[in-house]
Amino acid sequence: MRRAVGFRSPVAGPSGSGKSDLALRLIDGGGRLVADDQVELSLDAAGRVMARAPKPLAGLLEVRGVGILPVDAVRTAPIGLIVDLGADDPIERLPEVETCLLLDRPIRRVALAPFHASTPAKVRLAAARLKAGTLEPVPDRP
Repeated sequence: MRRAVGFRSPVAGPSGSGKSDLALRLIDGGGRLVADDQVELSLDAAGRVMARAPKPLAGLLEVRGVGILPVDAVRTAPIGLIVDLGADDPIERLPEVETCLLLDRPIRRVALAPFHASTPAKVRLAAARLKAGTLEPVPDRP
């Protein structure tokens, strides 16, 4: 896990996969940075996985082509969604529900293409659906 923004959605992927670019677009759309490059994980009293920036990185974001800049950041945030960044081809239209374990807690995972214009909106929608209680590829309809 390499990038995290404050609305419960760490963004993961290899170097050069678009993590900083997506984080910057999410921040530009109202998201809040927790940490750039790495996060420290812990459990809170309720058993939620929490992300925190290591002290030397707190409040800093690497913006390729510009430099390392101070940004408005949150100190900690709960993690409810992992966004794995990948190429366009392997992204499933209607994926199976996936989770990954962080500190032995299952966290919902989605795979997205980082450079699509719609990716920040997809992250916000997925986070909102999780907060509302469900994120299913095909919802049950009455």
